[in-house]
Amino acid sequence: MTSPERPSREPSRRGRSRALAGRSLRRIMEADSPPAADSEQAWLEAARTFVEETLCPAGAEPNAQLSQLVVDCVKSQWLSQGKNQGFPLPLSYSFVSVQDLKTHQNLPCCSHLSWSSSTYQAWAQEAGPRGTPLPRERLLLLGTLTDLSEDSEQECRKGDLYVKDHTGVLGCELIDLDLSWLGRLCLFPSWSYLPPPRWNSSGEGHLELWSAPVPVLPVTSSPGSLSPLSVLYPETASRLLRHRGKLRGVQPNLAGKLVRVSALVRSQKKSHFVLSLGGSSPAGSLVSVVVQTPAQLVWRRALRPGGSYVLTALRVVRIRGHCYRVWTTSPSSCLLPLRPECVRELELELDGPLLEADPPPLPAPGSSRDGDREAPLSRTSTLLSYRGKVTDVLSQPAGLYEVDGQLVLCLAYQQFHSLRKVVRPGVSLELQDVHLLQSVGGGMTRPVLAPCLHGAVLLRGFSCQKPETPLFHQAQGASLYEQLVWERQLGLPLYLWATKALEELACKLCPHVLRHHQLLQHSCPGNPSPGLQLLAPVLDVLAPLGSSRRNAHKEILEDPHHCPLQKILTGLLAASSHKGCLQLRDRSGSLPCLILATHSQPIRDTRLIGCLVRTEKFQVIIERNIRTTFPSYKELGMTGFVQKQQARVYIQFFLADALILPVPRPLLLSAASLVPSQTEPAAPDGVPTEQSRLFLLSHKEALMKRNFCIPPGASPEVPKPVLSFCVSGRWLGGTQRKEGTAWGPPEPSGDESKDQKVLLLFRGSSIRWFEFVHPGQVYRLVAPGPPTPLLFEEGGPSCVAQRPLELAGCASCLTVPDEWTLELESSRDLPAVPDASQALPESSLAELLSGDHTNSLVSFSAEVLSRTLCEPFPAPFWTRPASARTSRGCVRLTVAVRAADCPFPPHLDVYIKDPHLPPPLGLLPGARVYFGQLERKIARSHNVYCCFRPSTYLQVLSFPPESAISVPLPRIFLAELLQGRRAPFQATASCHIVSVFSLQLLWVCAHCTSLCPQGKCTRQGATCPTQTCVSQASIRLLVEDGTAEALVTCRNHHVATALGLCPSEWTSLLECVRGPGKVALQFTGPGAQVESSAKIDEPLVLFLRTLCTSFSVLRPVVLSFELERKSSVLTVPEPPRLQRFQCGELTLLTRVNPRIRLSCLSIQEPKHPSSLGAFSLSC
Repeated sequence: MTSPERPSREPSRRGRSRALAGRSLRRIMEADSPPAADSEQAWLEAARTFVEETLCPAGAEPNAQLSQLVVDCVKSQWLSQGKNQGFPLPLSYSFVSVQDLKTHQNLPCCSHLSWSSSTYQAWAQEAGPRGTPLPRERLLLLGTLTDLSEDSEQECRKGDLYVKDHTGVLGCELIDLDLSWLGRLCLFPSWSYLPPPRWNSSGEGHLELWSAPVPVLPVTSSPGSLSPLSVLYPETASRLLRHRGKLRGVQPNLAGKLVRVSALVRSQKKSHFVLSLGGSSPAGSLVSVVVQTPAQLVWRRALRPGGSYVLTALRVVRIRGHCYRVWTTSPSSCLLPLRPECVRELELELDGPLLEADPPPLPAPGSSRDGDREAPLSRTSTLLSYRGKVTDVLSQPAGLYEVDGQLVLCLAYQQFHSLRKVVRPGVSLELQDVHLLQSVGGGMTRPVLAPCLHGAVLLRGFSCQKPETPLFHQAQGASLYEQLVWERQLGLPLYLWATKALEELACKLCPHVLRHHQLLQHSCPGNPSPGLQLLAPVLDVLAPLGSSRRNAHKEILEDPHHCPLQKILTGLLAASSHKGCLQLRDRSGSLPCLILATHSQPIRDTRLIGCLVRTEKFQVIIERNIRTTFPSYKELGMTGFVQKQQARVYIQFFLADALILPVPRPLLLSAASLVPSQTEPAAPDGVPTEQSRLFLLSHKEALMKRNFCIPPGASPEVPKPVLSFCVSGRWLGGTQRKEGTAWGPPEPSGDESKDQKVLLLFRGSSIRWFEFVHPGQVYRLVAPGPPTPLLFEEGGPSCVAQRPLELAGCASCLTVPDEWTLELESSRDLPAVPDASQALPESSLAELLSGDHTNSLVSFSAEVLSRTLCEPFPAPFWTRPASARTSRGCVRLTVAVRAADCPFPPHLDVYIKDPHLPPPLGLLPGARVYFGQLERKIARSHNVYCCFRPSTYLQVLSFPPESAISVPLPRIFLAELLQGRRAPFQATASCHIVSVFSLQLLWVCAHCTSLCPQGKCTRQGATCPTQTCVSQASIRLLVEDGTAEALVTCRNHHVATALGLCPSEWTSLLECVRGPGKVALQFTGPGAQVESSAKIDEPLVLFLRTLCTSFSVLRPVVLSFELERKSSVLTVPEPPRLQRFQCGELTLLTRVNPRIRLSCLSIQEPKHPSSLGAFSLSC
């Protein structure tokens, strides 16, 4: 038995404490209720008062009849459920107006008339363990359901729904709309209210109408027409569009089954949607009708696919930009349900001349117009219908949600303003004609459902969960994301990448440098968005602004269907003869790319040049080099302070994730940057001839600008360095000639017992082969043309001077002409060739980190940890003209060297200087790279580092992971850091803060870093262009864990954590320091020595001294740190020292390990404060 709701004057106390100030909205309204003995009469009196004040026009006489109709309607709904247990009126419910909800109900709530407590509890269980159910309030809501907002005119209707009374209006969502409800006073038996976030004072709340509204006034049915309605069916209506003369003065009625309904498209000029009607047969004709009359936009909420309807008074128009005529509604059109007995088919004679032929489909993007059979550069993604439940909100401003715990739903390609307030975990949605895309990249590993304007998102069920109130910064950026889709027309992979990039930028820059609303603000002329400016180098290449804007009519009406969701990266693979890199090319331009066949395997097959490559999974990389003179962070939005800005955009992907399609020979020559000849090289008898020779490649040098000797008789001008690279190896057999389609036997070449080393020089257009040649592989060098004696031998036409050969130890050296080609050969058929799968040579850690200066070239594989652009430094005096002061840039890579016998890889710095700049593609944090023949050096600080040389060979082994993998730092004892190179560079330890060594708080100029007492820069001489000052802080702590001591340096916000101050206390402390500008305390003994740039108030000194010696600072902590010195520093470990301790009257002398110097990464409070030091690790 379910317990009945006990009627009483006092409301139920369940859930009442959730309203503001501990009082529910209904309690506020019932503060002056009459005694319990007259509860029924008091409830009726309250109902009459509510009707007079809320539902009757202002100044009108009391309407007793309306009051009675309202009471009867409420009573009817209350009694219809059969759970009233004999109580005729819902005495525990109070009437509420729209204004009362807006003013007093500041927390989400729901109200379900006649629900028992057990029914509500069962309903609340649907929220699940992770969600919180909506709290229940017993409130009665009445109002007029309308599609007009409070202050809008008839022409401003946009298809939204509202609940309206004489106190105000609220937007609402309804699952099933009956058009007869519009404009009628209704009772809403079951609903929920979602107020705006507290930070959004100008926002509006929202109503969710769970059940059908109940009209208060009885519905009067108008008598139907005696004669049946004449209608056209879709097949006839489709033919009628193409007949001349049949359309004049005709406004026929159209009947059919609703097949699909498009999204509602809103623009500044006019809003519209498109519905498609079909016949009874699924294979029959479809006819589309454009609905753009403002009063008819609300029809979309009443339409249900699969239902049968009649549209009256239609007309034919030609939409601007569309290729043929379509049906559209007129202002007098009506939407009626189709009843076969009430209609008859209109018979028309359609034997006259055709106005036009069947509308041809638009050509696919990228299809050739000149007859060439070029493959299309896009594909149609899968269209389907899906029904599921939202399980998570990934990014509300970007329109990203999780459905059924497995799929990602992207609503960004529709205008989902009204749904944005409703969609949350627990909401059921029906998606019709939605795109399903898999392996889209952009950091997304799951399949994505994305509806375009052609499809529809239908609400099928509300959520019983209380929505999580988003923080202010979490709700920013919706208009910027709309710009990316509507103005830039980003495809889904690029859009997902952009949302992830903006999220990462916000984490790095906000709120310390920029506010979230500043970074993600809408971009407009004269006020560009900083977020969009940071993404501009990528977007300008992949999605330039000059491209056409999104055409909603074409996206909805055209067949075959085309929309931004069908963009997928596709192009011809080309090898650049100017830069030596691979490129994807189409008619819009070219894009550099880095390709790996599989993990740790570069591409080697030269037959890939000229193939059509389509990839859905790739990474877009942007490398920016910006030189600025920003005075402070406040001027970051002013582009005038940017002195130099360079950007390099490329993509990287695995060949295994791409589809490779061969193309005809002419396209192959064009993509390979070769000049196509009219005919193949031929011998005098007309048979094409070629010569070739096999060679095994042993080493490849860097691609860089080199100087070359001037041949005799050349121009006396000083030649400029040209981009080139060299490879060394040995010949495998003699020259071979083409015999038909195969190669003939090799010709004898000198002394075959002698190792025939060769040096091949690639320059000019031949540098296009750079990405395909790798050590350990066998290649065939092919020379077109008639047979030439000694073509590949010493003294041949391509041979260079003897002096470089003697230095290289090679028998011959060839300059590869532009027209020569390379082919990859299999080494399986050559028994004398070593296995190509052998690992690349690597130096041991002992060789890499030894103090020996003789072994200067090293090779190793490592993971790139960071990449830093170093400050330019002066060039050597012998390379600098006397009248000019030049500087050279430098890039520093910090890498973790992988070794099997080392649990914690040592960190090493690798420097890239001119002429190796810009760095090769793929040197990104997180990537694994093989470095061959780097020059090892030892700095004066005994630090081992490496530099690029002309002989350096580099191979990217793997790309950075798409999503950042958070690997916890190893948990160690401090004594383990004394093991030298076997100790980790970063780790976590449970320790105790013993004492504070020093503390420094100061305010400095944001431009010149000079001290700023009272907020004024003290710089001597020139005046800074800004008076903005920023705070800096540092503290040095002595910590120990029972095994060793360490001196830890903490900076900026870590200082607040070390001092145990909350954000507000830390801000107040910094404000106290703003006056003197600097406070520096040195704790050298029981007292403190004070240093500052101005006189310090004694209370501030006393406070800091007391704080640094209190137990709020000297406490157990969990410290995450990194070593101040890298493990590549060559230092002799300091031996333990004797130290004297005094324990009462007893003096102890013991050996103590040297103090370790650490830099703080984070400080956290221990989970078990009672466990101190190393003992916490043994639990």
